Amino acid sequence: MSTLKRFTFLFTVISCFSVFSQDSIAVKSQVANAIEELKDFVSIPNDALNAEDIDDNIFWLRKKFGERGFNTTVLETENLPLFFAALPMDDSKPTMLIYMHLDGQSVDPSKWNQPNPYETVLKKPIENGYETISFDALGDDVNYDWRLFGRSTSDDKGPIVMFLNAIDLLKKENKELPFNIKVILDGEEEKSSKPLPKAVKQYRELLDADFLVINDGPVHPSGDPTVIYGCRGITSLTLTTYGPITPQHSGHYGNYAPNPGFQLSQLLASMKDKEGRVIIPGYYNGISLDDTVQEVLKSVPDSDATIAEKLQFKSAEKVGGFYQEALQYPSLNIRGLGSGWIGKKARTIVPESATAELDLRLVPESDGTRLKGLVKDHITKQGYYVLDHIPSKEERMAHDKIVTVTEGSVTDAFRTNLDNSYGKFLVEALQTAFKKDVVRIRIMGGTVPIAPFINELKIPAFIVPMVNADNNQHSPNENLKIGQLDYGIRAFYSIISTPIN
Repeated sequence: MSTLKRFTFLFTVISCFSVFSQDSIAVKSQVANAIEELKDFVSIPNDALNAEDIDDNIFWLRKKFGERGFNTTVLETENLPLFFAALPMDDSKPTMLIYMHLDGQSVDPSKWNQPNPYETVLKKPIENGYETISFDALGDDVNYDWRLFGRSTSDDKGPIVMFLNAIDLLKKENKELPFNIKVILDGEEEKSSKPLPKAVKQYRELLDADFLVINDGPVHPSGDPTVIYGCRGITSLTLTTYGPITPQHSGHYGNYAPNPGFQLSQLLASMKDKEGRVIIPGYYNGISLDDTVQEVLKSVPDSDATIAEKLQFKSAEKVGGFYQEALQYPSLNIRGLGSGWIGKKARTIVPESATAELDLRLVPESDGTRLKGLVKDHITKQGYYVLDHIPSKEERMAHDKIVTVTEGSVTDAFRTNLDNSYGKFLVEALQTAFKKDVVRIRIMGGTVPIAPFINELKIPAFIVPMVNADNNQHSPNENLKIGQLDYGIRAFYSIISTPIN
């Protein structure tokens, strides 16, 4: 008997004893079905850089959502399409819009501990990592600590499959949903969702809803149910300084030709104090954290000592007094730094240039274009001639210190009020489902491209993450704990079947 059939048999037996009690909504038969469905979904490559991948995934989604009674369509954009699905509408019900994404980060198979990142592998934890086991090992009593390894198992195909299987359970119980349900799946989330703002404007009537739920990212590391009220935005800058027109012998021209690496390092060091705070005037303007906000921030069950031990550093930067407080401020981060050659390829030269890649994480009080302007003004005050192109010979001969600044696009932050009624509904639904206090996070550090929905549709938005915190998203060996499939199915079940008081 196959694994799926064994679980189906188990489901039939248990269903005689009120399967769908509040304590056991997602029976293991549905988890088994979700495993098989996720394996099938993951087997379709979904590199956001490959348009054919996205088309193949949308074909799969139209079939799977259609089987559950959804009306589906493909929304064309100026680049890759969006996938939209909705159950039949009832004007007397409030409408929930659900956002997830179907694309994934690119993969380098050589970095994975399995032959093919798009072929899901089952592994169990062992003392020093994980051991691959056969899917035949999945018996009637599946081990929820085992994991499914593959690209997008957690980010973000896992939550899509959880949602579909929650719909299955609701249909088996003949539940009448108290909501209209709309689902929008992004095909370019992993490359900044650039077409999204225009697309939301174009399809505004189709996407109209009362509130938005985003199912992306991990639950709090405690594993407790989590509701997040906002996320930081992001923009970027590339800074390049210049020395001699070509690399020069450091014996001949060291101490004489300007070194762009030292110029750049001094410039970067001028932007922060020794404790990590940005000292560019006005960078933190507009941010105020009152006692009510501080109470919510401190209620998150973080341990700064545990974070420091996990990441292996002694002392945190002092932008905030603790981790959650630090996330309430915009960041200025060096995400890449290079000049000349390093390691075994190092050469005795004065480099011709040095480059720093910066990302600026944004909060609602900080405008990305304004912050980039503050950084550029600061660079000018340090005596640099700022260009948006590679300097010409004439420019190089006219100025001692030159920097080329290339600006990235801006993805805005968002944050919903902590006392919003839809937020209270989500918290209560999860508390009822799991009999646990819900971790309420005011704003998370990462970025989800949700601001276009809020700005255009004028609706509150909430992130309800479903996957394990240690899932390695964006990295080799991305994974999903099987227990999170159960969690996600039950979470979706409770949210979309509970009426709003």
